[in-house]
Amino acid sequence: MTPSDSSARPRLDRRTAIKWMLTAAASVAIMDRAAVAGAALATTQAAVGYGTDPELNKIYKPGDFWALTFTAGQRRTATALCDVIIPADATSPAASAVGVPDFIDEWISAPYPGHDKDRALVIEGLGWIDAEAQKRFGNDFADLVASQQRALCDDICYVPKAKPAFKTAALFFNKFRDLTSGGFYTTPEGMKDLGYIGNVPLATYEGPTPAALKHLGLA
Repeated sequence: MTPSDSSARPRLDRRTAIKWMLTAAASVAIMDRAAVAGAALATTQAAVGYGTDPELNKIYKPGDFWALTFTAGQRRTATALCDVIIPADATSPAASAVGVPDFIDEWISAPYPGHDKDRALVIEGLGWIDAEAQKRFGNDFADLVASQQRALCDDICYVPKAKPAFKTAALFFNKFRDLTSGGFYTTPEGMKDLGYIGNVPLATYEGPTPAALKHLGLA
């Protein structure tokens, strides 16, 4: 399987993706607090949404909450771009290997305030990056070699330094990078990569040290 062969990758089930969305929505890298609060309470008339109390022990099928957005081509481009942003290394898998493209598709498809703007930005950006890849290298982004993909991304990876012609593409890349990192680092693999332990008891904890007890006047 080649890095761009997204059709052969396992898909993330929708229940997991929706749980993931609820977790990632708490990240200020993706949405500010006011937008998160609004997303939890309001929906548009385009779809029902999951409301304030989704049944996370239920298996949801495509269309139960909202239709997904990505076409096969857009998913392939998104998969390749996710893996440029977070490639596999010695300690963790690539972003696509843990379902980040599925998470992004759920995110931009959701019928909540702000998600429609993200959807437009991401879809237009994916179209731009494929068109730019064809213009520069004669191939879709997913079919470029790694050095070509990085060269293209280097031009749009930092909004303040992007050339005027690349400003809109840089805004897309900024959003897509936030979604990729927000998704990846709320997975078990991503949290492990960060060294986050969470609520895990210490097996060998023996209580406060004598020095601590003395400081508190308890020894």
